[in-house]
Amino acid sequence: MSRIVNIGKISIGGGNPVAIQSMTNTDTRDVESTLRQIEALYNAGCELVRVSVPDFDSLNSFSDIVKHSPVPLIADIHYDYRLAIGAIKKGAAKVRINPGNIGQSWKIKEIVSVAKAYRTPIRVGANSGSIKENFKGYDNKAIALAESALEETRILESMGFYDIVISAKSSSVKETIEANRYISSRVDYPLHIGVTEAGVFETAVVKSSIGIGTLLLEGIGDTIRVSIAGDPLIEVKIAKKLLKALDLKEGVEVIACPTCARTEIDVESLAHNVETWLEDINTNLTIAVMGCVVNGIGEGKDADIGIAGTTTGAVIFAKGRIVERVRKADLKEKLMKWVKEYSSKNKRA
Repeated sequence: MSRIVNIGKISIGGGNPVAIQSMTNTDTRDVESTLRQIEALYNAGCELVRVSVPDFDSLNSFSDIVKHSPVPLIADIHYDYRLAIGAIKKGAAKVRINPGNIGQSWKIKEIVSVAKAYRTPIRVGANSGSIKENFKGYDNKAIALAESALEETRILESMGFYDIVISAKSSSVKETIEANRYISSRVDYPLHIGVTEAGVFETAVVKSSIGIGTLLLEGIGDTIRVSIAGDPLIEVKIAKKLLKALDLKEGVEVIACPTCARTEIDVESLAHNVETWLEDINTNLTIAVMGCVVNGIGEGKDADIGIAGTTTGAVIFAKGRIVERVRKADLKEKLMKWVKEYSSKNKRA
C-alpha cells in the first residue's frame, strides 16, 4: 500500500479512494473562463485539477483562480523554478515539476525549501517524450521511463523531501503498465496513472481503459487521468465509468443489449437517456436497457432494475421480475419512481 499524501482536502494513497484528475485547457490568464471550466469539471466529478502556469502573467491569474476554485489545484510547471515557488506561495495544493528541466540543483533546492515550508506535495512527472539522456540507451523503454522518474524522485529525497507523488506515462499502453509496475515494486509513493497522448475519443477510451484498468486491478494507482484530445469534461465522465466498472466508485451503471432483429426500442438512444437521467444518483445501482422482452428480461435479470422494449412502450423489471408495464411517454417518470424506491430501501439497509 502506498503512503498517504494530502493534496489540499483530498488524501491519496494509504487505501483512500482513487481520485479523478483532469486539466484545464483554457488560457490561465483568463481567470473567468478557467474558473468556469474548473467548476464544470468539479460538478462532473473531478476531484483534482491541474492548471498550466507557463509564465508570470499566468501566475498572477493563478492566485485568483485558487481563491475561488471548488477543488484543490495542481500547478503545472516547466523550466522556471520561480514559477513553482510562486505557485506554492499563491496556494497550489501540489506542484508538478520535472526536476530534469528545472536546471541547476540549487533551483530545485529552492523549490523544495518553499514546498516544505508550505507543506505542498510535489508530483514528479516523467513521460516517454522526456526521458533523460542517460536512460535513452536502454533497450527496454518502459524501464528507461521508470528509472528516469525514480532518478528525479531521488533528487528530491536527497534534499530531505518525501511528500512526493510519481507519474510515469507513455503513449504506449504496455510501456505505461510495465513502467508503473516497476516503480510500484520499488517505492511506496502514491502514483498518478494514465496513458499520455492517448488520442481522440474512441482510441483514448480503449487505451486508457486497458492501461489504467489493468494497473488498478493490480492495486497500483492512487489518482487517474483519462487523457483525451478534446473536452476535459469527457475525461472525467469516462474516468467515473472506469472506476464504477472496477467497483472502485459508487453510482449507477447502465448496461444495454447489443441489439438484434427482435429489438422493439431504440436501445442506444434510451441507454444514453437513462445515463443522463440518473447521473446524479450515487447509490450503487445497475440498470439494464434491453431491446425486447423475449430474451431481454432473462439476460438482464442480474440488474437491479431493467427496461425491456415492447411494441407499445416497455416493461420495467426488477431482478428479472416484471413490476410494471408503461407507455413510452411515461418511461422516465416510472423508471425514476422505481430507482428512488430502490435507493431509499438501500439507504435504510
